[in-house]
Amino acid sequence: MMKINARTHNNGELRLENVNQTVTLIGWVSKRRNLGSLVFIDLRDRYGITQIVFESEDFKEADSIRNEYIIQVTGVVNKKEHPNLKLPTGEIEVRAQKITIINKAQTTPFLIQDDTDALEDTRLKYRYLDLRRPKMQQYLINRSKITKSVREYLDSLDFIEIETPILTLSTPEGARDYLVPSRTRKGSFYALPQSPQLFKQLLMIGGLERYYQIARCFRDEDLRADRQPDFTQVDIETSFLDQDEILTLLENLVKKVFKDVINVDVETPFRRIPWVEAMGKYGSDKPDTRYGYELNDVKDILSTCSFEAFKTSKDIRAIAVHNEANLTSRKVADSLNEISKKFNIKQVTTLKYLNGELSGSFTKFLSEENKQDLIQRLHLQEDDLLIIAAGEFRDVCFALGAIRSFYAKKQNLIKPFTFDFLWVVDFPLFDKLEDGSFTSEHHPFTRPKKGYEHYLDEDPSKVISAAYDIVINGYEAGGGSLRIYDTEMQKKVFEILGFSDEDIKRKFGFFVDAFNYGTPPHGGAAFGLDRLTMIISQTENIKDVIAFPKNLSAVCPMSNAPMPVDEAQLKDLGIKVDLGDDK
Repeated sequence: MMKINARTHNNGELRLENVNQTVTLIGWVSKRRNLGSLVFIDLRDRYGITQIVFESEDFKEADSIRNEYIIQVTGVVNKKEHPNLKLPTGEIEVRAQKITIINKAQTTPFLIQDDTDALEDTRLKYRYLDLRRPKMQQYLINRSKITKSVREYLDSLDFIEIETPILTLSTPEGARDYLVPSRTRKGSFYALPQSPQLFKQLLMIGGLERYYQIARCFRDEDLRADRQPDFTQVDIETSFLDQDEILTLLENLVKKVFKDVINVDVETPFRRIPWVEAMGKYGSDKPDTRYGYELNDVKDILSTCSFEAFKTSKDIRAIAVHNEANLTSRKVADSLNEISKKFNIKQVTTLKYLNGELSGSFTKFLSEENKQDLIQRLHLQEDDLLIIAAGEFRDVCFALGAIRSFYAKKQNLIKPFTFDFLWVVDFPLFDKLEDGSFTSEHHPFTRPKKGYEHYLDEDPSKVISAAYDIVINGYEAGGGSLRIYDTEMQKKVFEILGFSDEDIKRKFGFFVDAFNYGTPPHGGAAFGLDRLTMIISQTENIKDVIAFPKNLSAVCPMSNAPMPVDEAQLKDLGIKVDLGDDK
């Protein structure tokens, strides 16, 4: 019986120095070309492609071989007359002496090649075929290299890899929990962790000092191209380091990962941009600074115009987009409004700078001084489109930030394979809602920045946090903070967030109790492994870098999970299903 693993080389290995050697290869048939007397096969495995050539009359099975058959070939390496320099193995071919069909394959629902027009749902349904595409395999190889690099770096700094529970307590962390019913404690539920936050802080209280984990996390929230319900993060926590030391540690980790995985040299230290500047200048708390079109504060100019709404607006900002005035129709203006509506800005104002003058219906509200001030403030050039938004600070910034990003893509302003690294720091500790209540900008365990603690009593909206997000190419690749380690401060933050003593005891009792036994100053961060792999791999879809992802409905088209379960299973758990309006 033939040994399935009997191969001398993989399909990306052979070169000119192997000419005249007898080799044995195994792989999938990527392409078959019959030229009459000669048959050519591209044999593929995860290492690459090798061309096989044989005379059809010498092999009875030649006519039956089809794409995606698995075959074993023994033959002699020859130099090609016409090399294909696009392939690493393109200067050689293997002249087959023996061919064995190991397994057959039906016609696949789409071609197994990098350039595919298959619908995403089809690719996800047949994910095991999609994963044969070289591009997809490279994404997963990158992911593996990242985790290897991370482990090497953190191990070298005396960090300990520790696993934390998957079945844990439901605690409010910003998204809905995935709940797991208990069979032995009917009516009670575990929650799948949104992050290992509480446990990694408890490890610091436990005296471990330096912890990391490649951690599985779960959040039941609306999905998008860079988000999945179950995801992986590189989770890090350390005691007795200040913020500068932690950021340096994390920068050097990123530096090593990019060098190890894609051989890119990353310059450190990264820029640090305060949250207010990131929002006010780039319209984002995760800004991409590889292109211009910065936001400009024009409230001082336009609050004096005759448009009543601008007189009372809390914030007014504008951007100038080059070479778009002549291209902007009513339809284009409406599309900009559709973008701004997503951020509570019903309408943006557009003006055109043509022939040295501002034009547009809105100019009737502007004095000549207003016009000249706008021209000078935004350094307007011929054919510039001026876009203005007014309203609340966050809404205005996010709306113009989205429009800024829209034009960057439209005008191809971002050079491929470029990387933009920065920190966003000095976030607000709380976000004040319309009803006057507060939510955490990050999470309830973030420490106030030194010197801002007194605002917890005076005005929580003014508290700046000791939090930091690492931003790469406009993506939040990771983030963290210094943590609260004082019982009274933690209790005060909980109270500002509206938790009663009963809530604190029920949801965080074990955690708060631990603070009474000598809690060290500590802090940490988490990198989104999926997102980091996505950035490094230069793809915009997080599903590309996850072996078996779910679609935007949080469904796995391959296994069709989630699915109803047997009534007997529900009975064991003491659960009855009421479909209600979803019936």
